[in-house]
Amino acid sequence: MQLEFHQLDRRWEHLRVREPHRQRRLLASLADSGQQTPIVVVVSQDNRERYLVIDGHKRVAALEQLGRDTVEATVWAMSEAEALLLSRSLRSGPQESALEEGWLLAEMEQRFGYSLDDLARRFDRSTSWVSRRLALVELLPEAIQQQVREGMLGAQLAMKYLVPVARVKVEDCERMSAAFVKHRCDTRQAGQLYAAWRDGTRAVRERILTEPELFLKTQRQPPAAKPAAVEQVERDLDM
Repeated sequence: MQLEFHQLDRRWEHLRVREPHRQRRLLASLADSGQQTPIVVVVSQDNRERYLVIDGHKRVAALEQLGRDTVEATVWAMSEAEALLLSRSLRSGPQESALEEGWLLAEMEQRFGYSLDDLARRFDRSTSWVSRRLALVELLPEAIQQQVREGMLGAQLAMKYLVPVARVKVEDCERMSAAFVKHRCDTRQAGQLYAAWRDGTRAVRERILTEPELFLKTQRQPPAAKPAAVEQVERDLDM
């Protein structure tokens, strides 16, 4: 069926990470060939004239950006919770990150009242796996999770480097995240910054987070110039 955008409820959009490069490709494809695959919706229990988007948030955003008035949709005759779980099991795109899994688990637990045993059975996982995913969502500051949702910060980067920092000190985690975003750190740079923080004294950690650009600058030096640069930054950081 054809639905107008004002009929759509996109409350579950936050469960998926935005990936700008994939969104650009999708936008180009829709502009060239039109919508080939319908989005998936269920009828809202709060308002029978509105439809909850279960799958296809990126297509909706791209079509809206192209100035389209309607979107092709398939309506699933099932509950909201069942639709979310089914959509996840049928998904053929990129594998979910641990953080995205945690977001869905948290919603299932908090909004729909699923127990840990229920979630483990539904996801075909152990209860300890469910607990670890939920702990990640609880541990990582919401501001950082929002950066991941918006595509400003990679999910894997956040899980690999920021979660361990959050376990030690949440404030340092937030400052390191800000450095990753400001300096557009790739995985290698983020790993270098995290390793220096992890292995440093309290004073060194503070200097690294206060002046991350100084540390990153030394890592970009050519091999021949790097020893002198590293020596200088070590003096500057009191390493």
